[in-house]
Amino acid sequence: MPDVRFTANGGEAPGYLAQPAVKNAPAVVVLREWWGLDDHIRSVCDRFAAAGFFALAPDLYRQDPTTQPDEAQQRMMALSMGQAEKDMRGAAEYLLALDSVAGEHVGTVGFCLGGGLAVWAAAVSPLVSAAVTYYYVMPHGKPDFAQISGPVLGHFGTADEFVSVPHVRALEQELHDAGVATTFRFYEGVGHAFFNDTNRLGTYDAAAAANSWELTIAFLHDQLGS
Repeated sequence: MPDVRFTANGGEAPGYLAQPAVKNAPAVVVLREWWGLDDHIRSVCDRFAAAGFFALAPDLYRQDPTTQPDEAQQRMMALSMGQAEKDMRGAAEYLLALDSVAGEHVGTVGFCLGGGLAVWAAAVSPLVSAAVTYYYVMPHGKPDFAQISGPVLGHFGTADEFVSVPHVRALEQELHDAGVATTFRFYEGVGHAFFNDTNRLGTYDAAAAANSWELTIAFLHDQLGS
């Protein structure tokens, strides 16, 4: 399961690719938390591969991941959305050019900052036909939601200190108003980053993580084919 480099609007971008044992499998672009492309996100890609998907996580920061919240926040705020768009579109194009990838579209899945980027990618790339957002965070404004052509599945904890339930409900309504088929799932008493089993924030919830993963895999197989 190697590190790869792929073309992104004429340039070259790094990423981590996990490949399933089967051929003619669907593909997803995995977008990481504000820490960067760390071992946790690589393990998520490996889990997607075990579930029958090609999974590519682009390294949007182009530097080693951090474990320091202040540094992670600085990197997130400094992220160039123009470059991120190129990288996400390039990742989708790279996946669909692989011989064993099935279909003409990919899905996106993201966590925290990546949760916002997963929806952003669906708005800027016609190659994205389904998006899954975990506890959506997007500090750089928002894309034109009306450009999203496929459904969006979201996972949120009701005790998230970074993304409040009213904020999530407003986002849900905005997506609906833009004509996006949107399904948001709420996990009672669960905090931010509940899917991250490194438990860096002390908020990992095994039950919510397992439930959301099952729904995510079923949703993506349904939307992308299996």
